[in-house]
Amino acid sequence: MAYLYINSIMDNPSLCDGVGYRTVLFLQGCNLHCTGCQNQSTWDITKGKKIDVKELAKQLREKCFNKKLTITGGEPLMQKDSLLELLNELSDFDLCLYTGHELKEVPAEILSYLKYIKVGPFVQELKITTKPFVGSKNQEFLEVSRDVKTK
Repeated sequence: MAYLYINSIMDNPSLCDGVGYRTVLFLQGCNLHCTGCQNQSTWDITKGKKIDVKELAKQLREKCFNKKLTITGGEPLMQKDSLLELLNELSDFDLCLYTGHELKEVPAEILSYLKYIKVGPFVQELKITTKPFVGSKNQEFLEVSRDVKTK
């Protein structure tokens, strides 16, 4: 049985966390600790709610009416094995992943489930508010099927 530590599922869908009207899942736990992080409450994995992946997938199917889901954190790749199981459970969804890691650090198996990905650590000195779906200039928001294959 696989488990994920989650912080929360956003009550209202978002237009700011990827393309379209999206449900947002915040995973708990981060080992990157970017200066200026807006989600410091997600850093300590022990403060999260431990939930069975299949149960979480069931809850997301009920809550995410249009099957557009963004998974963020914390740092989702910190729980990559269980994350992979969740992605498999939701393989019919339009999935977006926010990670502070570089694209080359994201396992190909995880990328294979995604439509979109935001990559790169948040750098406070490069903070930007005019580039969609990112917090700093160094970060990239990519459509996996199109942009990633050309990198």
